[in-house]
Amino acid sequence: MKQIIFLKPVLKESLWGGTRLSEYGYSLPSDHVGECWGVSAYASSCCTVSGGKYQGRRLDDLWINEPELFGVDKEKGPKDFPLLIKIIDAQDDLSIQVHPDDEYARVHENGACGKTECWYVLDAKPGASIVIGHHAKTKEELAQMINEGRFRELIREIPVKAGDFFQIEPGTVHAIKAGTMILETQESSDITYRLYDYDRLQNGKKRPLHTQQSIDVIRTPFEPKEIRPVTCSMPSAKLTKYFDCRFYTVYKLEVEGSADVPLSGMFHTMSVIEGSGYLDGSRVEKGNHMVLTAGYGTMHAVGKFTAIVTRV
Repeated sequence: MKQIIFLKPVLKESLWGGTRLSEYGYSLPSDHVGECWGVSAYASSCCTVSGGKYQGRRLDDLWINEPELFGVDKEKGPKDFPLLIKIIDAQDDLSIQVHPDDEYARVHENGACGKTECWYVLDAKPGASIVIGHHAKTKEELAQMINEGRFRELIREIPVKAGDFFQIEPGTVHAIKAGTMILETQESSDITYRLYDYDRLQNGKKRPLHTQQSIDVIRTPFEPKEIRPVTCSMPSAKLTKYFDCRFYTVYKLEVEGSADVPLSGMFHTMSVIEGSGYLDGSRVEKGNHMVLTAGYGTMHAVGKFTAIVTRV
């Protein structure tokens, strides 16, 4: 039976966070909230169900004990929920960082998975930019530039605007910079190697760097990933596919009116990023995050809203 499982987000304070997540209807604990983990079964920051039959239960509990909701085989399927969906508010620059792939993480991070991720830019102030990639031609040049602190020369910085989409493969140097808000879809991993942090202090101390791990995993030379969105129009709705890989497929759904949207296969996640409406009679609005169960079939959407939809 098809179900919509609404989740209660987990909010995280950070050195670089701000207050803009309140625009999504969240009650913020401080003026330095950097992340909303909207769909998360990560052990230390797991979302709970906010209503209905499963109210109060953790997403990781549902994954283990109600596998039919997700269309997975309890014995053969992934042990852990595979996705993590965040909204990130960068009031200040995030550190320049890199993530390992699954193979490196299994060996060096106690069997954990790596981190493949992608960004949909929700908003960007005029002149905003992000870091994706670097200019070193060889591993030797990369290590030399890092060890000599030549980060301005090393990093590849590009302008960014609302509606842009970027795939961040493991081994890619990257950083979200001030004035940018993004929705991030990723493997369920929190492994980050900090390459450079602008010599900032937190509680009077510099945050630790992970120089050797970063050099180990950074792909050299950097090759930009070309994104070719494909849009399918239907009565009163548009569905744009941004990227498809073995970890996730990411879409943007835009509804204006009354639309029937087919959802097939395993479960989908949905994060409403603008507007409001109804999904099969359930009210949805900006800031809502949910799981639509496996084999959902046709979703009847009414209203005017935009959502990022992800399936595995």
